[in-house]
Amino acid sequence: MTLAVRVIPCLDVSDGRVVKGVNFKNLRDQGDPVELAQRYYEQGADELTFLDVSATVEGRGTMYDVVRSTAEKVFIPLTVGGGVRSVDDVSRLQAHGADKVGVNSAAIARPDLIGEIADRFGAQVLVLSLDIKRAENMPSGFVVTTHGGRRTTEIDAVEWVREAADRGAGELLVNSIDADGTQDGFDLELISLVRENCRVPVIASGGAGAPEHFPPAIDAGADALLAASVFHSGQLTIADVKDALTAQGASVR
Repeated sequence: MTLAVRVIPCLDVSDGRVVKGVNFKNLRDQGDPVELAQRYYEQGADELTFLDVSATVEGRGTMYDVVRSTAEKVFIPLTVGGGVRSVDDVSRLQAHGADKVGVNSAAIARPDLIGEIADRFGAQVLVLSLDIKRAENMPSGFVVTTHGGRRTTEIDAVEWVREAADRGAGELLVNSIDADGTQDGFDLELISLVRENCRVPVIASGGAGAPEHFPPAIDAGADALLAASVFHSGQLTIADVKDALTAQGASVR
């Protein structure tokens, strides 16, 4: 049986507001996170992802009040990332209503964190978020970044994908910094490369701008599709995306 493709709105949150930019820069206010989450739930979103885009940069924890308020009104899986550094952070987020947590910078700084979270809560709770950009000096042609794309590591993206999956990551959220906010389409080469090097579910992120951009990402190997600005602006609805996927033969909920 073919698993249904998941359509996931992403809410990048800073100072309690949803923001969005291009290539992780020039962030603009998009609205109240709880109100947007409720809108997407009513539209038929399969899951929601909250990313506190300033938590790691500012060295603080994530937005617990926003998570709790959302969980009280939205009854689909909620992933929360940004500022998660320990199993205690995961426990606290779950207590506030998160179903899964996204980890990026902290896992790169201390890879053992992946196994610690997976061992205590189960791999299904851990979504490893990867902010990746093109880099000619890397064997795969792609490099991993941290701190919301602000810092470039010396880690090859494919090497990190393999290691993270081996350590217990339950899903990989693959965000293309080069495509982020451009609305020119997903980075299909990147999605395909990640798919070839891991067996865990892959969530494609970065670049969606039209309904026809979503089916090719599934063909490239994504199990779920994440978008932000096209939903926030009202340019697309969840139904628009699911209709496009269905028209191309994909199974949706």
